[in-house]
Amino acid sequence: MLNVKVWAMSSGCWTAISFTICVLGGVIAPGLPIPHGTLELLLPGFTWISPGSFVLGLVETSLYGVYTGWLFAMLHNVFARRWGTTSQAATATKAA
Repeated sequence: MLNVKVWAMSSGCWTAISFTICVLGGVIAPGLPIPHGTLELLLPGFTWISPGSFVLGLVETSLYGVYTGWLFAMLHNVFARRWGTTSQAATATKAA
């Protein structure tokens, strides 16, 4: 079983860090052929780039990441219970 809280927070932090790297890349090297404008399409209220907009984008991406991690872990746990899959560690613990 996956720990839902761990997966949700890990995914939320991962998306926040990725968003920050993406924005920094766009600010430091704006000539790169990376469509940073896509962020404006995917994040409601986000416009390229101001401090307030950066904070809004950071919050939105973090929440999307938390939701994704939560959903992934929940679905994994449901299917693991449904099909009765167990890890080797759990099997070894039961045998001892």
